[in-house]
Amino acid sequence: MVLTRSDVDRFEASRPRLEAIAYRLLGSATEAEDAAQETFLRWQAADVDHIEVPEAWLTKVLTNLCLNQLTSARARRETYVGQWLPEPLLGGDPMLGPADTAEQRESVSYAVLALLERLSPGERAVYVLREAFDYPHREIAEILDITETASQQIFHRAKKHVADGKARTEIDEAAARRIIDEFLAAATTGRTEPLVRLLTQDAISIGDGGGKVPARTKPFEGALAVAKFMRGLFKPSKAKRALAGGSPEVYATTANGDPAVVAVLDGRVVGVMCLEVTAEGIAAFRSQANPDKLERATRRWAATDHGEPLLNAF
Repeated sequence: MVLTRSDVDRFEASRPRLEAIAYRLLGSATEAEDAAQETFLRWQAADVDHIEVPEAWLTKVLTNLCLNQLTSARARRETYVGQWLPEPLLGGDPMLGPADTAEQRESVSYAVLALLERLSPGERAVYVLREAFDYPHREIAEILDITETASQQIFHRAKKHVADGKARTEIDEAAARRIIDEFLAAATTGRTEPLVRLLTQDAISIGDGGGKVPARTKPFEGALAVAKFMRGLFKPSKAKRALAGGSPEVYATTANGDPAVVAVLDGRVVGVMCLEVTAEGIAAFRSQANPDKLERATRRWAATDHGEPLLNAF
């Protein structure tokens, strides 16, 4: 079927919302873009004149495409090299979606996206549609072909699973910058004690290299172990510069609403470290270094003003 300009415009108006939903479901910007494009192809093949509520139809198609993708992704991640982490989105990226409420902002935090991996595909879909996009349970039930009562029960269960693992403190950009400044100052002293004081006792550090760059296959756990790792990470050495192909510039920014450290080499983002901050201190570092998951961050970085680097790593 040939779409009219009005039909195409209607889809394009929905694309940002569809991509934002898909990103939260899949944890991948590239896969989210692909899911939205596949939804457009289904829209193109449909008899759109007989679709009463296009936005609901598009959301249902997209969500079911993502559910199929999540089912196959679980099998792929069993053979993934090392730790799997979502693809980070730098501050201001439209794919982050709505950020009007604390719940919406929290739902796309790196910590929560990692926690969503614990949920079944169905639980994840209900949680995302309700918590991040405020869909009523009646509409979620229609999208997922379940009852409204089932949607409510699934959401309650999913929210409990996510809440059990998080104690994130919401902070503004100025506070995020102060936290990064304090962390980098401590990390570059060459001593462990200043870092330990910034961390919670059960702090963890997780890195995703995807088998393409060096990353520990198991997390560092405990304040002392994490502090020693961070001290070593920011200690300059010829070996590190040779491995990285240079000395990356380090910037303070936000990613997925969290304070983040971004490492940039020759205009290319080579690492994004998201900090999970609680009232007790920094509870987690989640570092993405897999180049396949940093392409969008690199494009976003090139298109924005990011000021001067705080330091040069290595």
